[in-house]
Order: sequence, then structure tokens, then C-alpha cells
Amino acid sequence: MSGLGSPSFRSVVFAVAWRGAYKALTTPSIVLPTIMFPLFFFVAFAGGLSQLAQLPGFEFSSGYTAFQFCFVLLQSAAFGGVFTGFSIARDFEYGFARRLLLGAPSRPGILVGYALAALVRWAAVAILLTLVALAAGMDVSGNGIDLVGMYGLAAILNTAALLWSCGIAMRFRTMQAGPLMQLPTFLALFFAPVYVPLDLLSGWIHAIATANPITYVLEAVRGFVSGEPVYVGTAFALAVGLAAGFALWALRGLRSAERAGA
Repeated sequence: MSGLGSPSFRSVVFAVAWRGAYKALTTPSIVLPTIMFPLFFFVAFAGGLSQLAQLPGFEFSSGYTAFQFCFVLLQSAAFGGVFTGFSIARDFEYGFARRLLLGAPSRPGILVGYALAALVRWAAVAILLTLVALAAGMDVSGNGIDLVGMYGLAAILNTAALLWSCGIAMRFRTMQAGPLMQLPTFLALFFAPVYVPLDLLSGWIHAIATANPITYVLEAVRGFVSGEPVYVGTAFALAVGLAAGFALWALRGLRSAERAGA
């Protein structure tokens, strides 16, 4: 196996990343859902649910548009990783992944390449989503460092979701495993405080949201936007921990694919 940083590792990373990003940004059947779903959720949540900001105890200085932008940003990051996982499963079904495993001198380079492709794919969506939110009047009170933290957390979540989906795709090697990639990600996101702050939740949903690591990532992102950072250390530790754990999961999935002959 070629070492990290070797020419063969870099060549595999570049080749896989370029192919994945090019397909994601130029294939209408891929790029349109990637862009339209986050925009739909943002318009539906920020516009249709804006009256929730009038609830007693709802305290968020940047307004409901920014409140929902933060969630949709994380949602787009997570599902950008999941959708790239779909592409990996499709590569196995069409035989490309088998040729890749046979020809690539660096196995870790394959995972890093897919992760970079997912990041590029999400970055395009994040830019468009941000522009739409600003055009809709989103108030951003955070400074430049806060915004770096906000997008940095979202990028780590994108990588974590990609690695989770990659592990599934490489174990099952079929598009039929798509629900296994998508459903846990969907539940983790929507069991966070999506529509109102955590303090306004009650009962079992409050208990689940409190135990959900995505809650603290979301709260930190909202803190960055409002210029009042909260849970910063906790959020980064949890996000990096998820990415590291799923990196091991993806590597084992890669070995499973190798043993099965893809």
C-alpha cells in the first residue's frame, strides 16, 4: 500500500476527486436534486414557519431566516455526503469501482478522493444557498472567524456523512442500500432542534435532542451566525469524532469490497 503523501496516493486522490466532482456538477440528474432540495427546505422552513419566532422564549438575535439557514446548511452538507455515497454504490453496480480497486495503487487515496468530491459538490450548494439566504434578508452578526467556524463545522459533517455512506456502499455494493445511508442521517438531523431552540422543546423529543450530537453542532453553527458562539469545543470534538469513527468504518468497508472482489 502506498504511503500517504506519496505520488501514487496524490494521483489516486486527484483522479477520484476530479471524476466525482465533475460528474456531480455536470450531470443534470445529479446536480438538480443536490441544489433544489436544500433551496426547497430553506424556502419552506424560513418562510412558512417564520411565525414560530414569535413564540415566548424564542431568543435568536439574527432572526428566523438565519435560524433556519443554519439547519439547511448542515442538512445540505450531510446529504451532500450521502448523495456521494449513492454515486459510490452506482460505481460498484456499473463495474467502475472494481476497475478502480484493481488499478489504484493507494487504497486510502480512493476514500480521500471521494471525500474531496463530496466536499466540492457541497461547496457549490453552500455558496448558492448562502447567496439566496442573503438575498432573502438573512442577518449575519458573526465576524470572519465565526463564519470560518460555521462553514468548517459543516464541512466536517459533510465528510462524516460521506464516510458513513461510503462504508455502507462498499459493504453492499448496490444502490438498494441507499435507504441505509439516508435514513440514519435524516433521523439524526431531524431529531435536533430544527424549528425552535432546544430550550423550547419538551418531553421525549427534548431528551433525544439533548443526547443527539448533531444538536450541539447545530447550536454552534447558529451561535457563529449570531456572533454569540456556544458549544464550540464540544461541537468540533463531536464532529471530528464522528468523522474519525466513520473513517474507520469506511476503511473496513473498503477491505470488505476488496475481499469480495468488488
